[in-house]
Amino acid sequence: MTRDLRNIAIIAHVDHGKTTLIDSIMKQSGMFRDNQAVEVCVMDSGDLEKERGITILAKPTSIQWKKDGKETRINIIDTPGHADFGGEVERVLHMADGVILLTDAAEGPMPQTKFVLGKALKQGLRPIVIINKIDRPDGRPEEVVDEVFDLFVSLDANDEQLDFPILYASGRDGWCVTDLNDPRENLSPLLDLILEHVPAPKVEEGKPFAMLATLLDSDPFLGRCLTGRVLHGSAKVNDTVKAIDLEGNLVENGRLSKLLMFNGTQRVPVSEVHAGDIICIAGLTEASVADTICAPSVTQPLASTPIDPPTMSVTISVNDSPFAGKEGKKVTSTMIRERLLAEAETNVAITYKESADKDSFEIGGRGELQLGVLIETMRREGFELTVSRPKVLFKEESGQKLEPIEEVIIDVDEEYSSAVVDAMNRRKGEMLDMRSSGAGKIRLTFLAPSRGLIGYQSRFLTQTRGTGVMNRLFHSYAPFKGEVAQRRNGALISTDQGTAVAYAIFNLQDRGAMFIEHQTPVYEGMIVGEHNRENDLEINVLKGKKLTNMRASGSDEAVTLTPPRKMSLEDMMAYINDDELLEVTPQSLRLRKKYLCPHERKKASREAG
Repeated sequence: MTRDLRNIAIIAHVDHGKTTLIDSIMKQSGMFRDNQAVEVCVMDSGDLEKERGITILAKPTSIQWKKDGKETRINIIDTPGHADFGGEVERVLHMADGVILLTDAAEGPMPQTKFVLGKALKQGLRPIVIINKIDRPDGRPEEVVDEVFDLFVSLDANDEQLDFPILYASGRDGWCVTDLNDPRENLSPLLDLILEHVPAPKVEEGKPFAMLATLLDSDPFLGRCLTGRVLHGSAKVNDTVKAIDLEGNLVENGRLSKLLMFNGTQRVPVSEVHAGDIICIAGLTEASVADTICAPSVTQPLASTPIDPPTMSVTISVNDSPFAGKEGKKVTSTMIRERLLAEAETNVAITYKESADKDSFEIGGRGELQLGVLIETMRREGFELTVSRPKVLFKEESGQKLEPIEEVIIDVDEEYSSAVVDAMNRRKGEMLDMRSSGAGKIRLTFLAPSRGLIGYQSRFLTQTRGTGVMNRLFHSYAPFKGEVAQRRNGALISTDQGTAVAYAIFNLQDRGAMFIEHQTPVYEGMIVGEHNRENDLEINVLKGKKLTNMRASGSDEAVTLTPPRKMSLEDMMAYINDDELLEVTPQSLRLRKKYLCPHERKKASREAG
């Protein structure tokens, strides 16, 4: 059974082409009918994944590949490329016996490549290296191979891992070759190499059934579904099983009401599963990620890798603005609490804490993007919430305050490099390396505190005229670096509640950049723009033009408004200061002061000062 089975994970930095390569593999393995309409990036099935063009959740798929008349099932696991979703990658590597490391032919190894490769090498997996996007005009495949080898050496790879096979590919066009002069036809060399290079699962059929739950999701028909790899034995539908946690304590007893295996993008019901299979089970109501699902006779839990701790948190509370309850259906703290508890249960990279009076919740995660995706998902489900500015999570060790430090790799045009270096210095960044990467671009490497990087992304895009690329990765904890300068300019705050008027906005445009437009509903204490100066300024955006019966040809100038500044959810979270909040509803995102009344703000600033 296990001899003709291979389990492999695809790992890479964000946007290096993992999901596109899987598309091509599935098409060439005969997974789809000739006349079947197939989406691009078929594995990115979530709405947010499609919109943002990134993989957020790890997902397994399976293909059949025939070589020399013998058919082999290959289970392939698509993993996220963004560092914020690294928790997914750490878990799914348990299910694989080998990995494909994908690297862009122009960009070379990036921070996330280093992160995921380090995890794979630690587990003793032997990677296959694919240099992807060979058809890029700025591709430099030979140099990238050298950089990948240096990366393996720096991560203490053993001799067996250093002897990695290399393929050159274009995932989008669906071909790969072992030598750049070979004819570029299809992906057969890759699939044949997987059969040769990746070992079949090492399993013990004779032992009682045991599997480690790695992914958790819910199905409208089946309820809670746990995905994982069967390590020992076999199981049939309706078998009695139990779930035990990492300490060996009983979580629950239950029955396997449904056994499913993966076939392309579908989950297919099966009556029996064996050691080595990647399966999905339904029928358990309490078991969660990292629990061992096993036969009643098993007492020892299966080992699970500890997940890296979160480095950043936001406080989520009930929306208490004057517009509360107008757009969302789920507005109470009880509903928010239940939703966050459910998320913390399925997403092991997120932590959950309640305040003493149970009206606000502190959610910890890997970065702004991960927290932003959670809040965006809740918003689409009809929740209304208030979100605080993200703050980093400090550590105390032998009386010293430690803070998270990130490795930042920036690719930027030479003309903008000095502005970026200056900005990173202000944020207590320490430059490690500066080198030319060809075509008038420079690659800068820094170690910078996570605190200083909150909110820098949008500023960075402005500084580099949208041409710069910044990648960040958690590096380590280091002693506290001292105070970091926050947002320089003050806010423009509405003085009244109503609907903004074009005439008023036109006359106030000189004061700063506006976030609102004509007919936007506003309330007292809402932030409607950014002041040109450092202090906050209260303005009236409701003031209409006084109408008289006198007219003169030159006095009525046309009202022309500068387009307002639009910000994404993550930009807004990073933009706000400690005395400000972000109001999130299904239809709107609004910035506001924590205290809406001016006298309350003055009182709070006196007490703080």
